[in-house]
Amino acid sequence: MFIKEREPGDRQRLRELARTQKNAEQKDRLLSVFHALGGMETLDIAAALCKSRKFVQRWAYAYRDGGIDAVCPRPRGGGTPRLGPEAAARLARRLDAGPTPGDKVCTLRGKDVQRIMKDELDTELSLSSVYRTLQRMGYSCLAPRPRHEKQDLAAQQRFKQEAAPLLSAP
Repeated sequence: MFIKEREPGDRQRLRELARTQKNAEQKDRLLSVFHALGGMETLDIAAALCKSRKFVQRWAYAYRDGGIDAVCPRPRGGGTPRLGPEAAARLARRLDAGPTPGDKVCTLRGKDVQRIMKDELDTELSLSSVYRTLQRMGYSCLAPRPRHEKQDLAAQQRFKQEAAPLLSAP
């Protein structure tokens, strides 16, 4: 397959882009176009890159029709977050304050945050979206195990001193 350079120096630029590329798939795209510009046959390029004939043709035609920019990946769009910056700040303040007596829990879980977002921020999100939002805000799902409010630290120490030697004896 032989295609002509769209701009002078494109072949050299493709070579440099391929050399500095860290993504292996993108590197193969650039190299397939590089070799096609050099006059290599499609099947030879495919064999050299361990790719299919269709792969080589797809990217050679993409270069032919759109230049180097057509071979390089474009930024992918994504949905805009449903939680605006002011609502995210309100949620952060609420989470940093910890659970309230109205939450009826000692530690906030994802389901609790989902309920808070629905009740207090009028934003309904799926549980996976809640976790994604929390991660984007810098929160971690790891939390220490909660302690019961009636636990007796002195009784625990007495148990360790009195019963622990008996438990570890052979």
